[in-house]
Amino acid sequence: MTTAPPPADTAARLTGLVRALRGHGLRIGPAETVDAAAVLDVLGLADREQMRAGLAAALLRSDTQRAAFDATFDLFFPLGVGTPEAVRADPPALPDDPRPPRPGRPDPLRDDLRERLAAALAADDRAAQARLAGEVVEALGRYGAGATPASDGWSAHQALGRLAPETLLARILAALREQATTPDLSDRVLADEIRRRIQDFRALVATEARRRVAELRGAERIAERAVAPTADRIDFLAAGRDQLAELRRTVHPLARKLATRLAARRRRAARGQIDLRRTLRRSLSTGGVPLRPAYRLRHPARPELVLLCDVSGSVAGFADFTMLLVQAMSEQFSKVRVFAFVNRTAEVTALLARGDADPARLAARILTEAKVMGHHGNSDYGSALGEFAERHLDAVGPRTSVLILGDARTNHRDPNLDALRRIAGRARRVHWLNPEQPALWPTGDSAAAAYAGVVEMHSCRNARRLGELIARLLPV
Repeated sequence: MTTAPPPADTAARLTGLVRALRGHGLRIGPAETVDAAAVLDVLGLADREQMRAGLAAALLRSDTQRAAFDATFDLFFPLGVGTPEAVRADPPALPDDPRPPRPGRPDPLRDDLRERLAAALAADDRAAQARLAGEVVEALGRYGAGATPASDGWSAHQALGRLAPETLLARILAALREQATTPDLSDRVLADEIRRRIQDFRALVATEARRRVAELRGAERIAERAVAPTADRIDFLAAGRDQLAELRRTVHPLARKLATRLAARRRRAARGQIDLRRTLRRSLSTGGVPLRPAYRLRHPARPELVLLCDVSGSVAGFADFTMLLVQAMSEQFSKVRVFAFVNRTAEVTALLARGDADPARLAARILTEAKVMGHHGNSDYGSALGEFAERHLDAVGPRTSVLILGDARTNHRDPNLDALRRIAGRARRVHWLNPEQPALWPTGDSAAAAYAGVVEMHSCRNARRLGELIARLLPV
């Protein structure tokens, strides 16, 4: 594998990196790009990790963007190109048939790689793990028969699937238990450490496979398709447990940003509109020139907010995140009341207020402690809206903005549009935030199209879109 890219190629790589990061939603302007160029001029290319840190400091605005930056940086400023030198000097003995062996048949190459990986993970030898990542991709990750260049490539999923590093846990645990210098170190602590090392190795394999595919397909194309989005662009309905945990860590920074925007809107609105009569009267002292406009001063009160959230199934993560966000922004409203439902509706305002210590389990606590389900566990929007209209309509008044959160999938039950009309008739505004894309609203058991005929419905698939909607829709 050759060394780092030559300086003549640096400008093109830097601008490619910036374009790719912008494609992932990072706001990087000309000033940040110029700063990044200055960083490269000062640091040079000799120390790649120092260069990575310098570019991150110049281009990023929050820690949540670092994962996307690192993956993209590895594509545009790779450690090298081609087959790694260590692998080229001592290549693994590739089988004549590149296809995986049939189950039950021995695979000497795979077994050898697993033995060496277990030793490297037990010793926490990062250099050996990096070399093994290259060997694993070379030996187990290649696909395509080579008939055409477009059919060739490398797959981290294929390589890791054949290697199965997770199954080495017991073997490495036994080795570490024998080497443990602290006799009272529990197996659970050792197992967690092994899982962390295995996860780090999986990341090395994924990085190596992306690098090789980028050489074939182009770095910008792979950056667009193979780099995970930043936390604020993760689809609520597709997010896994780790991604939801990452999302929850963005709640308070996003809340501070939205609170600043709402406060600025409130200050601007306090000036009111121009009072034409008073402005003309003032202009008499300046010969009819209105140098000092007069305004009808307003004293806008902070609005009231009611959240009505579906906490069932896959939409629970969306509702969980939004409830935490609103709770963090509660000072921007004169009153906040939160109601949750599956097929029954219950107020969870107090539960949310005392749940700050463990936000990751908010939805589970609501399902356990609040009466949000009747005789079955399926969502029933018609029943939930009806119960809210009958029992909790006093929470809605002329100053209240209501946000309804859910995918509007009624399991083919009555959507109860009359109940929604009663809520909309009392509220100042009602907005429905749907985590599904609009193309899915008319499909299956969704009543989104019917509900959208009564209140405004907005697609809200990720945290960035949620922040934009809250800043735009909520009144001052």
